[in-house]
Amino acid sequence: MQLNNIQPIHKAKKTKRVGRGGKRGTYSGHGIKGQSSRAGRKMQPSIRELIKRYPKLRGYRYIRFGVGVSEVNIGILDKNFQSKDLVTPKILVEKGLVNLFKGKVPGVKILGQGEMTKKLTISDCEISKIAKEKVEKAGGSVK
Repeated sequence: MQLNNIQPIHKAKKTKRVGRGGKRGTYSGHGIKGQSSRAGRKMQPSIRELIKRYPKLRGYRYIRFGVGVSEVNIGILDKNFQSKDLVTPKILVEKGLVNLFKGKVPGVKILGQGEMTKKLTISDCEISKIAKEKVEKAGGSVK
């Protein structure tokens, strides 16, 4: 016996073809004319049009407010820097006080918590009003 001699015991059941006469009627549940009555119709869901109108705002591709800006307090700067040192975002990353954000040096905002005793020069950083007063009171400067 060989594979080409083998016959199935029962015949394969044929699928019913709808809309071609027979017991189901002329239109067979497909209605009269139009896209939904045609063979091979592809109807897109109506919600797709609504989804396409939404503005592309949410999700991981869009930077949210406040992300990418690191905050450092005056007290931490006082502990980690010597008098007359320059403070920039790049130097803060090198000292390990601020982490990189997506491989880049983030923006830095200096806040006023803690005490300042050393003369520091702060540049390229945002600074709060209270922190600026404390730096200038200690003899430092903000650029």
